[in-house]
Amino acid sequence: MSLAAGLVLALLGGVPGFASDAPSSLGARPSPEARGAGEGYASVKDAIRAGVRNYNAGDKVAAVRALEYAAEQGHPVACWKLGRMYAEGDGVPRDDQKAFEYYSRIADENADEAPDSPRAGVVASAFVALGSYFQDGIKAASIPPNPERAAEMYSYAAAYFGDSTAQYNLGRLYLAGRGVERDERQAARWLNLAAEKGLPSAQALLGRMLLEGQGVPRERARGLMWLILAKQAADPKHDSWVFAVHADALEQASETERRTAIALAERYQSRRR
Repeated sequence: MSLAAGLVLALLGGVPGFASDAPSSLGARPSPEARGAGEGYASVKDAIRAGVRNYNAGDKVAAVRALEYAAEQGHPVACWKLGRMYAEGDGVPRDDQKAFEYYSRIADENADEAPDSPRAGVVASAFVALGSYFQDGIKAASIPPNPERAAEMYSYAAAYFGDSTAQYNLGRLYLAGRGVERDERQAARWLNLAAEKGLPSAQALLGRMLLEGQGVPRERARGLMWLILAKQAADPKHDSWVFAVHADALEQASETERRTAIALAERYQSRRR
């Protein structure tokens, strides 16, 4: 057994919510209806193509049938797409328990996927989704919030796959001391990794920490740099806090700090081109 597989078995072993009176995706197989859905598909790849084609055409019922067939064969992309559809109520009734089960199957069967493989992003995303479910719990499925387990899911995706969202979420847990011992230096470390990858929320949070000297040496110009970069990439509808923090920091910055921050931001952007 690989180190990665051993670690994920330790993480997933005894996960709350996988009770005998509730369906579990770990080793579970789809229903007989789903097993019969494969008629007409020459292969799993054919089913995936049909699922994507039907989804894009707006026929989500047919898309689910095709994706269920591919998921039955253990295809992680099909499991991931079905998880997303059930999590968002996209073409199916919203069902967080089903989404949780599909994501769990991905984690259980693909934990030691090579970090540079084409499917690594899907597997990492499943771990992040599981972390979110454990962080908040699923009331309808009798899965209570479990921040310790959430931290484990994020840690695996952050460390093994280098997933920026997992790194950001893990950094926030360290800042809050939720599921892990509060550690601002560890928070800054994970946030910096995510910020360097271009995640706006991580850039903004790290920028604020640098401005205030929270867990890191105070570097106002560098903190403002991260806030400038975060504002440029943030979504005004969903990231209004980023714009607010940026505006406040810019108002308080000296002219020298502003010029230095702009120069640092330009240097960062040139490195990423």
